[in-house]
Amino acid sequence: MIAWYLRRAGRMLTAHIDGALLAAVLLLMATGLTVLYSASNAGWPRVTGQMTNMLVALAVLWVFANIPPHVLMRLALPVFIVGLLLLLGVAWKGDVINGARRWLHVGVTRIQPSEIMKIAAPLMLAWYFHRYEGTLRLRNYVLAALLLLIPVGLIARQPDLGTAILILASGGFVLFLAGLSWKVIAALGVTALASAPVAWSMMHDYQRQRILMLIDPSEDPLGKGYHTIQSTIAVGSGGITGKGWMSGTQTHLDFIPERTTDFIFAVYSEEFGFVGNLVLLILFLLLISRGFVIAAQASTLFTRLLAGAITLTFFTYAFVNMGMVSGILPVVGVPLPMISYGGTSLVTLCLGFGILMSIHTHRHLVRT
Repeated sequence: MIAWYLRRAGRMLTAHIDGALLAAVLLLMATGLTVLYSASNAGWPRVTGQMTNMLVALAVLWVFANIPPHVLMRLALPVFIVGLLLLLGVAWKGDVINGARRWLHVGVTRIQPSEIMKIAAPLMLAWYFHRYEGTLRLRNYVLAALLLLIPVGLIARQPDLGTAILILASGGFVLFLAGLSWKVIAALGVTALASAPVAWSMMHDYQRQRILMLIDPSEDPLGKGYHTIQSTIAVGSGGITGKGWMSGTQTHLDFIPERTTDFIFAVYSEEFGFVGNLVLLILFLLLISRGFVIAAQASTLFTRLLAGAITLTFFTYAFVNMGMVSGILPVVGVPLPMISYGGTSLVTLCLGFGILMSIHTHRHLVRT
């Protein structure tokens, strides 16, 4: 009898969990803990803290895996509005830390409302296009773009360019997947290039310096270009098979800055080399391909757009961080997904994976 109840409880707990997606998530988490232990110089407090973050993130994943997509659809507009109000609250009375106004006190705790928008923006746009599925016109895409640019502008103003880029990308993926014409995309690309001088003049000095350092970091090797120079040295010094776990000289001689967070990929590359990077890329590709399969099998436009946007946003996280550490993209505050230390981005990512699982396991309930 006890065994029967245990089996039944197990089936209830795993009923809406996608095994392939969960396996990829757990493998990446295990990889992250392994690298973090080395990057923190065998610092167990950092590792145990990340393990706590992972448990919270997995709990969030399970909760959202059990929320049916039609409930998420009803929540799309209220969550987006609340997110915008919180962003306005940040602009009005947010806490200033290291020159950026990104945090807001709510009751007894402090939150970063921009993180909410990483999910709220694609959720809102997917709901909008689903609502007008049969009558989509160019004006619908224009309105959707405006809805996206409002939170992106508020976040860029904080300033938080990394998060603004991620949210712009996640919403842009929904526009693209909803059928935005290639002609319009090309026109937007030309417009963006033409407006580059205006955008340059509106950037903060440190943002302009990051772009200039991408071109030639040796101009300020001990200042603005230090991050790029040291991370690329670490990536290159890993060679084919790496220097071995806990044996990275750039890491353990404290040359790599922010080595447990934004630049943890430099630690990984130095210690595991080209072969290790291939293994990591395969894990990322397995997760991304599973996300695309779920999007392709989704039953409604809302779920297809949302699943596709979540998957492509994860790809953007990985691409931007690896490009930043490798010296082919400017330095922005984007962590390596599932690997970098930190709870906020980990919970946001696992929330998205939970939604993917919900879309997949509930698809038969909404199919007509």
